[in-house]
Order: sequence, then C-alpha cells, then structure tokens
Amino acid sequence: MKETVHFTKMQGAGNDYIYVDTQQYDIPDPEKAAIAWSAYHTGIGSDGLVLIGKPHDGRRADYSMRIFNADGSEAMMCGNASRCIGKYLYEKGLTRKDTIRLETLSGIKILKLHLQDNKEVVESVTVDMLKPQLENPEQFLGPSVLEADGRKFEGTYVCMGNPHFVTFVDDIDTIDIGVPVLSMHSPFEIVSKADVYMAYLTFKAFCEDAE
Repeated sequence: MKETVHFTKMQGAGNDYIYVDTQQYDIPDPEKAAIAWSAYHTGIGSDGLVLIGKPHDGRRADYSMRIFNADGSEAMMCGNASRCIGKYLYEKGLTRKDTIRLETLSGIKILKLHLQDNKEVVESVTVDMLKPQLENPEQFLGPSVLEADGRKFEGTYVCMGNPHFVTFVDDIDTIDIGVPVLSMHSPFEIVSKADVYMAYLTFKAFCEDAE
C-alpha cells in the first residue's frame, strides 16, 4: 500500500532540496527515495532529499537533519539546507525559538533566525559552520591533487563539516570537466564525495609597504 508523503520544496542560494518531516512520515529507504524524487523529468526534481527529525540527544539539540544527494549518497552537512530547515521549523509552527540547535553528521550546528512582520516570518537564517579545517584525516588522505580527464588539479582541502576541495585555474572558460567526474577521481572517497570548487582571479591587487 502506497503512502502519501507531504513535502516542501525549498532553495537556499540556489541549492534546492525536498524537505520531509520524519516526525510525521516514515521514509524507510531515503537513498532510494532521494534518487527517485530528485529526478527532474520523472520525479519532483531537486539536488536531493532532506529529512527533518528528532535528535538522538534532546539535551544537546532541538532537531536533526539527514541529507541525501540526488544520487542517493548521504552528505554530512549542507549550510544552505540547514538554513532552510530553520525557516521550515518556525513558519510551520514546529518551534517558536529564534535559535535552533540542529544535529547533523558533522556535529551540532546553531541556526540564528532573523524575524520580521511581528515575528511571524523568517526573513533570513544564518548558521555557524564553525572554523574551517585544513586537515581532517577522517575525510581526506593527501596529496591535494585531483586527476580527471587526463588533467591534474592542485588545490586545497577544506573541511566545513563535509569535505571541500578548492582549486584555482587560470581560465575558468577552458574547464569542461563535470564536478561528478572530479569527485569520482578524488581522494575523498574514504568518507564521501567532496564538493569541488574552481576559482579564478578576476583581477590582481598589489600592495607596497611605505616606510
């Protein structure tokens, strides 16, 4: 027997996810659901599935988040998704707190809700992602080089709860390698795929010390 599951589609800075309150609906196979529902032509269409639920330790957190990518893999954390959860919880009437402790696979994150219209509408949400880490052996085993399509990309590992890899290129327009290809060839596979960022300088600034 099929069960009807009510969902909410939200986006934060362009990251669009499907949000489901697991306090109301049981999602026994979130990996499979994420793949099916995230498909743009045959499903809802999204970057993935976010499950909102009760935390394991109610003394330390108010709610929990699990996030599954469109390919079914589970991510540790997403700042934009967590901000959407803050708006969801408040405007759905699930909490009246303007500071929410959110349990994630990368620890407890603190959401700050900025309210307007007599505290009925969440204008924006900020999340404390904590200090970036340049070393985390549980996620990354060097060297800091990605290889894909016959090319090597040197960069910097950055942990924001989930692994990121930042590489600077001379001309972004010459890059024609999909991020999924880079991720599949990355040294982050010991835990999960990394978010890969390519950056380039739009201008150079020079400073001189005057004595």
